[in-house]
Amino acid sequence: MTFVELLARLGGMGRFQVTYVAALAIPLLMLASHNLLQNFTAGVPEHHCRLWPTANGSAGDVPLLVSIPSDGHHRPQRCRRYVEPQWHLLEVNGTVNGTANGAATEPCRDGWTYHDGVFAHTIVTEWDLVCESKTLRQVAQSIYMAGILLGSGLFGVLSDKYGRRALLTWCYLQLGVTGAGTAAAPTFVVYCLCRFLAGLAMAGVSLNSASLCMEWIPTEARAVVGTINGYCYTLGQFVLAAVAFGLPHWRWLQLVVSLPFFIFFLYSWLFVESARWQVISGRPDLALKGLRKVARVNGRKAEGEKLSEEALQALVRREPLLPGGALATLVRTPGMRTVSCGVSFVWFSTSFAYYGLAMDLQGFGVDIYLSQLVFGAVDIPAKLASVLAISCVGRRLAQGGSLALAGICILANIVVPTELQMLRMAFAVIGKGSLAASFNCAYIFSGELFPTVIRQTGMGLGGTMARVGGMVAPLVRMAADVTPVLPLVIYGAAPIISAIATCFLPETRNMPLPETVKDVERR
Repeated sequence: MTFVELLARLGGMGRFQVTYVAALAIPLLMLASHNLLQNFTAGVPEHHCRLWPTANGSAGDVPLLVSIPSDGHHRPQRCRRYVEPQWHLLEVNGTVNGTANGAATEPCRDGWTYHDGVFAHTIVTEWDLVCESKTLRQVAQSIYMAGILLGSGLFGVLSDKYGRRALLTWCYLQLGVTGAGTAAAPTFVVYCLCRFLAGLAMAGVSLNSASLCMEWIPTEARAVVGTINGYCYTLGQFVLAAVAFGLPHWRWLQLVVSLPFFIFFLYSWLFVESARWQVISGRPDLALKGLRKVARVNGRKAEGEKLSEEALQALVRREPLLPGGALATLVRTPGMRTVSCGVSFVWFSTSFAYYGLAMDLQGFGVDIYLSQLVFGAVDIPAKLASVLAISCVGRRLAQGGSLALAGICILANIVVPTELQMLRMAFAVIGKGSLAASFNCAYIFSGELFPTVIRQTGMGLGGTMARVGGMVAPLVRMAADVTPVLPLVIYGAAPIISAIATCFLPETRNMPLPETVKDVERR
């Protein structure tokens, strides 16, 4: 009898599993709120240099036209002002289109004036992250992604050693505390530090939620449960748009999306640890207690009473750790090298292209709340299509197809004229939906490729590569200074290359989860 057959005897996808999946899925609603939060908390309003104060201490008497030079679109420049007022411009074309050619300009020595509007209260306006300091806005997002990067590797190894539930409980608490700390940050440095720690916890929540779901549900339900979790992330994008619309001040928005994690922390103490992990870790007594609780909740108490520690040890084959530990095991054998390299390609390119699109909502020139809703809405049909593809044609084809489609849509925008904004938006939305489907496939596919003894370490590897992609994505935007299409070429090429790499991974549809490295090598 296998572990999968044991779960079937104890109720399969019974009341325990349904409740467990729901309890783990609810916190996933808030993942999008933190990952995409800087679209709103770091929005850049229209701004220009603060004007010189007059004798009475006010700048209101100096017309903007004579103080700030215009750009090529006859709009005030954001980062320069005239050294002296150009009063003669008031006599040109009715004070509208005059330009003081050759007039001396200087940086914004007295600060900036920000226009009231959607982004009147953001970290940009609070700490003047514009002009010479504008790159700090992207630095803050990269620091958050660096936290997720470190957390993906750290919590992957720690949860294989100390258990999924304990690490998940800690991460809920850490995310609540650091999220609230971010909202109260007195300086930009403290803000970045809190965001980094929140990123650490975010990785732990994502990894351990996925593994607990994977290890407690029957094989035939994995695709559906994985898609439900993906839809929770999608719904979270709608929640973010709604909360951001109601709370335009960045501190209140940051606080409101962080407080629910204290509730998740409290009820996570009721979670049951993975019985698979407990047996693998030499704790069959604790696994037996947990399985009997599952049997009781599912109305199969008699089946639970029949279990014994010896029977559980026979279910999950144990093997000695290879020299070098879990990390070395990822690349020690040919089969594991293939899996590790393929998963790394998939996660890196999916996250790289995804955040390249999702974190540039202001660049579409459309209302940012509407853009967030559209970018979230496309996930609904995309993830539905992914679960159908996963179940019908297999994991490998679904994973490779979604990556290839995303790359093609991104590359298509290279030849679409910039005037056709709606067409460019359509290609971007389809590409983003394909990447959301790729994420959905990757969570399921990766968990089925790695053996139980190092599953969390393997998932941590995938998460690590995803966060590397998320960190690099904002930097690629700077390549537009070389040529405007270069970022699109890079964003589009990465998923296409990974789609090719997916062809070398084994198919896992309707296959039992591998327990040992030998199981992987036999595929």
